[in-house]
Amino acid sequence: MEESGVKFGTSGARGLAADMTDRVCYAYTLAFMQYLKSTGDLVEGSNIAIAGDYRSSSPRIMAAVAMAVRYGGCLPVNCGLIPTPAVACYAMSKNIPSIMVTGSHIPDDRNGIKFYKPAGEILKQDEQGMCSQSVNVSNDLFDSDGSTNDPQTLPDVEKAAYQMFVQRYLDFFPADCLKGKTVGVYEQSTVARDILREVIEGLGADVIRLGFSEIFLPVDTEAIRPEDVVLAHQWADELDVDCIVSADGDGDRPLVSDEKGNWLRGDVAGILCAKYLSAEHIATPVSCNSAVEKSGWFKQVDRTRIGSPFVIAAMNSALEQGENGVVGYEANGGFLTASDITIDGRILSALPTRDAVIVPLTILLMASDADTTISELLNTLPQRFTSSGRLKNFPTELSQRKLSVLNSGDQQADIAAAERLFAYAFGPVASIDTTDGIRVTFVSEEVTHLRPSGNAPELRCYNEADSEARAGEMNKICLAMLDSWL
Repeated sequence: MEESGVKFGTSGARGLAADMTDRVCYAYTLAFMQYLKSTGDLVEGSNIAIAGDYRSSSPRIMAAVAMAVRYGGCLPVNCGLIPTPAVACYAMSKNIPSIMVTGSHIPDDRNGIKFYKPAGEILKQDEQGMCSQSVNVSNDLFDSDGSTNDPQTLPDVEKAAYQMFVQRYLDFFPADCLKGKTVGVYEQSTVARDILREVIEGLGADVIRLGFSEIFLPVDTEAIRPEDVVLAHQWADELDVDCIVSADGDGDRPLVSDEKGNWLRGDVAGILCAKYLSAEHIATPVSCNSAVEKSGWFKQVDRTRIGSPFVIAAMNSALEQGENGVVGYEANGGFLTASDITIDGRILSALPTRDAVIVPLTILLMASDADTTISELLNTLPQRFTSSGRLKNFPTELSQRKLSVLNSGDQQADIAAAERLFAYAFGPVASIDTTDGIRVTFVSEEVTHLRPSGNAPELRCYNEADSEARAGEMNKICLAMLDSWL
């Protein structure tokens, strides 16, 4: 790990594709398998499901992973190029581990591997268990550049995982429940594009296919590209659509627009999805919109560190306490269900990993049930608006050093330091939350949240205010200040 530069971030191991040589990916997979054998979650001869996204390096890495599975004494099941939640859902139903090769939303020159136990995502303690493994990698299998000389390739694609995931939603939602709706599916390079289209059409809507790309596009649902903002407005102006939907590279983070082509914030979409599913207990990161508490719709809201492992840990804790209707969501829109969901006798089995498909379906149906548009549906929420941005090529060490002055452990000293930085623009500080990064709440109830990315040398900034214009203005002010730190 130290030599390759491929390390665990907030969701899986990631690095430059060039650094993720066959040898490195082989070693990571063996460490995963050894760890699962030590915990009793894997036995010799078991199947392990493998899938990947559309980035150019994914098939090669999938082959290296499959090779490690074989040499580790198990059988690789090639689920093909499908979304992360699809391979996870399939593997959990079979009580087998799974491995997803994806860099999610980051550029094509990078990639990653997500690891799943039979019960779901590995958590932080599992990462530590993997990292402590010592694996033997035979030099006979690799050339000097780290590429494999093993002639075996990936097995043929097993289509059951794709089909199971489509049927999951066709079985749960009423037949033809989207009849009369017109939905644009922004296909770009998301591995969820075929499933989104098939599910939405299967529920009765008319689908318009938009923006297909053979080239991998780094669509980030938390920091939406300006060109995607322009495209959505253009399509909405030209086409009579109820919404436009899409997802990030591996299909676990949704993009959903209203009928005007305005992309919904992921944490707002998550609130609406949870409401439609009659959730009671919410786990969501500290960075997410406070409208979830202000709505009064939910029995309990637990705030966590940023990253699905922390959300899952909070959901597991709620389940252990006997809570029902436990779900989670992140600012990127990924939605997780820890409890089985039952509506009118139809059951949606728990899927405690991020999913991009459930979100647009529930929002469309929530608007349809209320005989309203998605933009009007948003007005039923407490009017809290968020804006986020990031500075790329911002060294993590610099971020940590700069933010340390706001996290001394002395709340009053930290508040005083925050006021020296921000009071000129945002007024006096009410409190500071250091759950993950530095979240500053001002007396005005406006919020500034600074956090180094866990996946790349980036510094992210989130702002919250009572109007979209003000949140955007705050974000510009903060990004300009952060840029001066470089």
